[in-house]
Amino acid sequence: MNFFNFHHHNPEIKFGIYNLKFGERIPNTLFSAGIHPDSIVENMDEYFLWLKEVSGNKNCVAIGECGLDGLIDVDEKLQEEVFEKQIFLANDIQKPIIIHCVKRFSQLIPFKKKSKVPMIVHGFNKRKTIGDDLLKHDFYLSFGKSVLHNVNLQDLVKDFPMEKLFLETDSADFDIQDLYQKVAELKNLSLEELTQKIKKNLQFLQIPA
Repeated sequence: MNFFNFHHHNPEIKFGIYNLKFGERIPNTLFSAGIHPDSIVENMDEYFLWLKEVSGNKNCVAIGECGLDGLIDVDEKLQEEVFEKQIFLANDIQKPIIIHCVKRFSQLIPFKKKSKVPMIVHGFNKRKTIGDDLLKHDFYLSFGKSVLHNVNLQDLVKDFPMEKLFLETDSADFDIQDLYQKVAELKNLSLEELTQKIKKNLQFLQIPA
């Protein structure tokens, strides 16, 4: 059985969405392309030319990861401008957005109103109130390794709507099957049922799986 890895940084993984970085060679597998907040510089012209070009590739299924980060030394206003520009690009090419967010969740909500495509917060490992608020505003959440050991996060996943959920390894080194197994247990589903439901979610985002 194959387990779709919604967001990862390992070019060896064939079944999932690889996070392509600026200047990297385009893979033969599915990928996303975006400008991470920690890659932001004063002059972004070269980055946006690259992003516009690679985002048109048939294997590019999403824009991202991109978003807002409250822990890095990059001007907040500049982060917002770069994020907004990527939202508008995603709107133009009708591809979903994979979001990186650290300590800026309340600021995501106004950006959702600017987006005409689905937005997925990747690597979500925060408290239930934040997850519920994001759900209320129609965000998808992608969960990672933290679900294996974080009891509070397990409670969120257990009740989280299946049609808004994805699973990923991000940059962690572990077998994603373990994560699928844990989530299947939490949601009282078989592994087959869980993989089929996630496949349906991917199809809704027009991501081949």
